[in-house]
Amino acid sequence: DITVGNMESAMGTLGEPAAKSYPFRAPPVAAEALALGGFDVVSLANNHAMDYGPAALLQAIDLLEAQGVTPIGAGANFDAAHTPYITQINGLSLAFLSYVNVPIEATSAFDTAVWTATENTPGLAWADPEVIRADVTAVRDQVDLVIVVLHSGYEYVEEPSEPQVAAAQAAIDAGARLVIGHHAHILQGIDFYNDGVIVYGLGNFAFEIDGAPETAVLNVWLDANGVRSLELIPAIIQEGGAPRLAESWEAAPILRQVYFLTRILNSR
Repeated sequence: DITVGNMESAMGTLGEPAAKSYPFRAPPVAAEALALGGFDVVSLANNHAMDYGPAALLQAIDLLEAQGVTPIGAGANFDAAHTPYITQINGLSLAFLSYVNVPIEATSAFDTAVWTATENTPGLAWADPEVIRADVTAVRDQVDLVIVVLHSGYEYVEEPSEPQVAAAQAAIDAGARLVIGHHAHILQGIDFYNDGVIVYGLGNFAFEIDGAPETAVLNVWLDANGVRSLELIPAIIQEGGAPRLAESWEAAPILRQVYFLTRILNSR
């Protein structure tokens, strides 16, 4: 098996906070915590990975790799940020890519797009549909399955945004079989699009927040043809940010809501 997550924070000791509303930074020991928690791959393509600048981003990459956790979606330059992570799991070869496309912050007017990695500067993989198509096309014949991790959409909005949909569909159209999404801090629907599956929003996992505590963990079973089956495990974010499994009376409305949102997406 392989466990994939989104690390929505800078990590380390370097840098200065960006001029934005909520700059996040985890201590270096967080890398060890992620490894002990069972994470194999974490996406850094999000709107907080560079909250403390490029030096902190590169430090986070080093800290994670030292603990055996593979970061994706960010790097020392464009090529590094767009390099797929390729691995073998239970006889299947998988390639992971990750991207971010979020709106300008309403409160601070900060634009995450300025963190886009370039030929010569560290940064993140921006979710440009044409670039996603090129990246997926370049790796799809080298592996059995391509999986894309996407940080996009509007916070606390259940409906996927136009850029979110465009990026996700570009990945599937190019040959990816699964898109795993997050950013909204709430659950969004699942789209069974063409030959792939787009899970638009998984809410939160370990995240201290004032919003709705309902969330879910995604299990996916894969074979050489793509997604064989998937399972949402309802969970609740507790005070302090730690998740727990939902009780049966809590789980039912969570699953009903995702089912409702999924029906809307798949009726279009």
